[in-house]
Amino acid sequence: MTLPIEKATADLTPQQKQDVSEEANQYLTFRLRDEMYAIGILRTKEILEYRPITQVPMMPDFVHGVINLRGAVVPVIDLAMRFDGARTKIRKRSCIVIVEVEGNNGRQDISIIVDEVSEVVSIPAEEIEPSPSFGTRIRTDFIAGMGKLEGDFVIILAVDNVLSVDELSRLEGSGNDAHAKALPFEPKTQSPDDEDQPDSDTMHIETDSDTDQ
Repeated sequence: MTLPIEKATADLTPQQKQDVSEEANQYLTFRLRDEMYAIGILRTKEILEYRPITQVPMMPDFVHGVINLRGAVVPVIDLAMRFDGARTKIRKRSCIVIVEVEGNNGRQDISIIVDEVSEVVSIPAEEIEPSPSFGTRIRTDFIAGMGKLEGDFVIILAVDNVLSVDELSRLEGSGNDAHAKALPFEPKTQSPDDEDQPDSDTMHIETDSDTDQ
């Protein structure tokens, strides 16, 4: 994990290198079902209140659809469905987290639905255990490590595996004909249960990583 950071900070001052190193140990924690997960803050771009999602045909079940983020089309992944196939029930604290992932064609923004965003925490490298080989609810290649946090463990996700752009593309193409990606299409807007849906106004919550962009 340190190799990309060393390359990116080769021309920085010692203080700047220290700042980047400290940020690399920061994680955004969130809840999904009864489990606590974490994503590196350097991969987290933005947190949004849940908003209506435009459904797109011929996509895997765990791809809810897309949202329009300031003119950019961003796929929305139901993380719970990605893990075990059970659809997330949208509640008042449900959030959409915008995450940056690496693919064969470069970096891309993908969003995930989570039950509730918790906080940004610091987890030193020495407090992170290797991914267990068995006994987890999700695929082991989805886990980058198990972080020790206040006497408990938080699952640190391997973002590029969980949200693999290349795997999503293969899944999208499997079982579909040549018209799977054809446009135009008739998009549908998802309408969650009114009692669980937050106000229609959207609040943008920027993370620390946005300040350097």
